[in-house]
Amino acid sequence: MSEDQAISIEPANRGARHAARMVWGIAAVTFVVHALVAGRYDIFRNELYFIVCGRHPAFGYVDQPPLVPLLAAATQFFGISVWLLRLPAAVAAAALVPLSAALVRLLKGSSVAVVMAAIAAAIAPGLVGLTTTLTTSTFEPLAWTACAYFVVRAVIRDDHRAWIWAGLVAGISMEAKYGIAMWVIALFVGLLLTRGRRELMSKNCWYGVAVAAAISLPSLIWQAFHGWPFFIVILHHHMARTNFTGNPLLFEIGQILAMNLLLAPLWIAGVVAPFIVKELKSVRFLSIALIAATAINVGAGGKDYYLFAVYPAMFAVGAVALGRVRAWAVALWMAAATANFALAAPIVLPILSPPSLARYFARTHLKPRPDEAAGIGAPLTQVFSDELGWRALEKQVAGIYRSLPAAQRKQAAILATNYGEAAAIDFYGKADGLPAAISGQNQYYLWGPHGADGSVIIHVNGNPGLWKRFCGSVEMEGTFGVAFAMPYENHRPIFVCRGLRFNLTKAWPHFRRYW
Repeated sequence: MSEDQAISIEPANRGARHAARMVWGIAAVTFVVHALVAGRYDIFRNELYFIVCGRHPAFGYVDQPPLVPLLAAATQFFGISVWLLRLPAAVAAAALVPLSAALVRLLKGSSVAVVMAAIAAAIAPGLVGLTTTLTTSTFEPLAWTACAYFVVRAVIRDDHRAWIWAGLVAGISMEAKYGIAMWVIALFVGLLLTRGRRELMSKNCWYGVAVAAAISLPSLIWQAFHGWPFFIVILHHHMARTNFTGNPLLFEIGQILAMNLLLAPLWIAGVVAPFIVKELKSVRFLSIALIAATAINVGAGGKDYYLFAVYPAMFAVGAVALGRVRAWAVALWMAAATANFALAAPIVLPILSPPSLARYFARTHLKPRPDEAAGIGAPLTQVFSDELGWRALEKQVAGIYRSLPAAQRKQAAILATNYGEAAAIDFYGKADGLPAAISGQNQYYLWGPHGADGSVIIHVNGNPGLWKRFCGSVEMEGTFGVAFAMPYENHRPIFVCRGLRFNLTKAWPHFRRYW
């Protein structure tokens, strides 16, 4: 090697090392921010439900695969801890940063491009929102990006083992949320319509498919044995149009805002550049995959956040395309994007108290529109409002239960209208000696009424006027709810039904609600 060559390589190595330090620094800050605010609000409705599901281990559940419920339940093994429940989400948020940077390096992007992609993965509000709570969507950005990374590696480096890794990621992701199927289909379409189609003929690709199928199989078998309840849930939402997907134009505007308005040029460049830049031609299939995934989601009436997981990969491709922009210009651009994220941060992270957040929305008019019918009327965001009041509800129900005569307590069933109420009673009520709650919604329906005959029912959020037709007596015990909770969980009745005129266990099939 000549002296000139050595001199030219050394600055490049220094730049790469500096970029690597910045990436890990961004990841560390991302983790710390999530960890610091993780316990500010209480446990989210769906998190409560996942914990209770996980305490009933199974290969699947009505409305989700088993991985997230089992993980949620494991975090509460030693007692109630909101912070520990959210720890896996904080790790997922931080891990997305170096993974996005790794995809840039795989595409031989510059050090500036590496840092750009890392920052974008950390400050896109939609991605941050997915990792604020532990839900089935929490790990999707990580899984989709990892899947894209290994497929890209297989295509551009002819790395046969990468297909196995892609299959492993897809299979594990299927055990967390079935949404990965949309990305896998989209990637298949992208490969089929580009030169990557030759990879679809390789045996290694199909080995990867076999790995994914084998890992997914237990949950799919569970669904089959129970009549595919997940599809019944999806069909209900589609037929009832409970998701506010909007037309394609409105949907795309929502995506641009959710991913940080000032980062839009980055991911749009990621979509366009493979059709223009020769060096990125080999990953043109990723651009087509984004278009295909968007078409699938909009056509199926999916929620806006169902597509958020695709953007880290597009940030990476866009960063490679724009990686030759002057470092000082990129620094100004990313600083502006970070400032823009700061305005959105209270919307996706529990930084402000409920009253302060309500005032913030009133002053800034930044409150996001609901993405489903259930979100209409949320005093805060639907997620934050659905983190309030659950402990108070359980305490109120426990007081009513303890006020019953001893003979009636032995017979009493606690019937909740939805899985959130039922899960709150089950999770917090264990310490108060409450019997297991029952509900007709989703997984609770399959757990049944636990032999209750209906002689005494404490009904949470039911219709007392309707139940008077079926009960010997209906006695109102009050209402539940707290400030800033969702409207359907505020000022709602709790009453005691005695002498139900039909046997609850025999009539249980009529209580099923899969949605």
